[in-house]
Amino acid sequence: MRMSGWFVAGRVRLAVSCLLLLAAFAASAAEQSGFVKVEGARFVLDGKPYRFAGANFWYGAYLGAPDGIGDRERLRAELDQLKAAGIDNLRVLAMSEASGFKRGVSPAIMSEPGKYDEDLLQGLDYLLAEMARRDMKAVLYLNNFWQWSGGMSQYVSWATGEPVFDPDTTGDWNGFMQNSARFYAIAEAQAWYRDAIRTVVGRTNGITGVAYVDDPTVMSWQLANEPRPGSDKDGHPNFPAYREWIHDTAGLIRGLAPKQLVSTGSEGAMGSLRDIDLFVQAHRTPNVDYLTFHLWPSNWSWVDHDDPAARLESGLATSLAYIDEHIDVAGKMGKPIVLSEFGLNRDGGAFSPESGVQARDRFYAAIFDRLLQRMQAGDAIAGSNFWAWGGRGRTTNPDWMWKAGDPFTGDPPQEAQGLFSLFDSDASTLEIVSSHARAVRALAP
Repeated sequence: MRMSGWFVAGRVRLAVSCLLLLAAFAASAAEQSGFVKVEGARFVLDGKPYRFAGANFWYGAYLGAPDGIGDRERLRAELDQLKAAGIDNLRVLAMSEASGFKRGVSPAIMSEPGKYDEDLLQGLDYLLAEMARRDMKAVLYLNNFWQWSGGMSQYVSWATGEPVFDPDTTGDWNGFMQNSARFYAIAEAQAWYRDAIRTVVGRTNGITGVAYVDDPTVMSWQLANEPRPGSDKDGHPNFPAYREWIHDTAGLIRGLAPKQLVSTGSEGAMGSLRDIDLFVQAHRTPNVDYLTFHLWPSNWSWVDHDDPAARLESGLATSLAYIDEHIDVAGKMGKPIVLSEFGLNRDGGAFSPESGVQARDRFYAAIFDRLLQRMQAGDAIAGSNFWAWGGRGRTTNPDWMWKAGDPFTGDPPQEAQGLFSLFDSDASTLEIVSSHARAVRALAP
């Protein structure tokens, strides 16, 4: 039977409409994926701008390990407190290496090249599962320039057979940094590191059954904590290898986890031989989705380490200028930027949770005010992670230094426990953090 023209045309229009509806539905589903994406110099989550107030929680996977190794009850309580304060983005250590360092963390996720502690990897599974339940995002870093988790110098030791270059024993930090930067050009070390990357990034969560690469809880993979091209005292012979390492490693991770973002974990200019131009050069690669920088005024002698109140105002002025410089650079590069570490000592250089934090509170408030101003202006700053959440962690050691088996605080093993930690009892600082989180969330799209 022959169909009339109007009937055929109607069927065609109906089919086209259905296809358009299906396409719109598919686009909407993709937009609602839960993965953080980059659009120009901003983050986007489910079609809306994503900005955050976060924390460093480096030991999260350790707490998540099975009880007897970790402390899952403490982890759940810590996550609940952070979430209640508006903190929903956590930067976490995802790989550590067994080492001979005096101040290295123990146990380690990697006991030797190619061998991994399944209990600690299960701790990362548990952490991500609990974060997903609370709608939190994770930034996971896969190495460390510094000695406290083994890191790059441990890879160098494994590859060369040399003993670790331990700055906590020798006091030679410049020599340590140059030794750590040898890592970028040692092929065997890079092969082991890439195996570690594939082990973590390619893992399937044993609790949720979700592959890490399909889990929107993971916002970003970071190449390392504070990777540097070496010491700023000895020129920059390692810079070409460092820049190539960033490009190649970021490209590897992008291939493994195309739904998630990649960043370096850099401190910015101070971690780039004190040269903002070298920072830019190292991050021009399209394989790096967004920039990071850190802010440590007392470590960098902008503020007195033993009495942060003494030179606080001048240190703040230098700190705010450092923030503005990096946000401006990110804007010119067309990439978002995150202040992914910042902190200040307790009053009088004390470590006790009962000691004062007036200078720190002033510092936090000023930093948050500047970040919020730049966000309100539509600039490239997308978020921050203070260093660091110490929560319930406490030490009873008279020298304040961590020992294997002690509770974890926000301060890693090479630093006094209480140096930069924000404890659960630091009510005034926590309210400043929470107020900033509320202000960020209230920003117009």
